[in-house]
Amino acid sequence: MLIITIKQGKEKSLLAGEPWIYASAIDKVDGKPNEKMKAGGTAIVQSSSTKFLARAAYNSKSQIRARVWTFDEGEPVDHALIKRRVKAALAKSAAAAKKARPDQVVKLVNAEADSLPGLLVEQYGGKDGYLICEFQAAGVDAWKVPIVQTLIAETGCRNVYERADELVRKGEGLPFVEGALAGDEPPDEVPVTENGVKYALDLKTGERYKFR
Repeated sequence: MLIITIKQGKEKSLLAGEPWIYASAIDKVDGKPNEKMKAGGTAIVQSSSTKFLARAAYNSKSQIRARVWTFDEGEPVDHALIKRRVKAALAKSAAAAKKARPDQVVKLVNAEADSLPGLLVEQYGGKDGYLICEFQAAGVDAWKVPIVQTLIAETGCRNVYERADELVRKGEGLPFVEGALAGDEPPDEVPVTENGVKYALDLKTGERYKFR
């Protein structure tokens, strides 16, 4: 298990609930070399006096060295936690998803706001449409399989596509990957309406075009 020790005086932001730990706030990282190099591995975060502060996903290649999963010492980071977080995010966005028309895009998971740092999930076309996922941090990338499994189980949507921002992934030291994670890829363009205006949307890239 990795142990991140925070510099004296730098723990104030964590105690206030800040979920990001920058390289400049870290005194040292203890653990096996292979654990330190594993992007998204879980680490215990402690103060300079060895007081427990959090459990976080560690990434040695990112300026945001760690992203907090939990401030609760009694809450392990495991499949159950990931499943709970995804289900809670979907429950929060359920009303908007239910009201959405087939030609609307709905945000289902919103990263840190849903305690899933770096994970963005949108839905188009309801249950028979597509889930579009972006894994913008190493922690959620490491838990990609249970995240996708839970999304499918809870929404009933079988088509899951991974969209990637190359610059964001590069900044996290993650490979640029995109493509279908389950089911079918979305078509090159779908019609979408926002505030009464129609667009053609490429779900794979997020780019919008004038409706043709």
